[in-house]
Amino acid sequence: MADIKYYDVILKPVITEKSMNDMSDKKYTFSVHPEANKAQIKEAVEKMFEGTKVAKVNTMNMDGKNKRRGMVTGKTAKTKKAIVQLTADSKDIEIFEGL
Repeated sequence: MADIKYYDVILKPVITEKSMNDMSDKKYTFSVHPEANKAQIKEAVEKMFEGTKVAKVNTMNMDGKNKRRGMVTGKTAKTKKAIVQLTADSKDIEIFEGL
């Protein structure tokens, strides 16, 4: 397993209708490095966003979708998604403020 630094763990935020509705409960969804574990994700969120305290982390591995172009078939890349629950006294994450 590769040595993953905290700034390499979170790739991008996931912005969907469901993830926007979960923000009222202080749940934020991120696309994360496929080899990152829950402890690394918790550390990355707390270091990258000042004033946040993570209560729990739920992760899911997303398989690649089957794609076809003519007779040629293939798969898209696998991804990993994490839903981060913040504590009640934690600050909100600023990147989601204007959405």
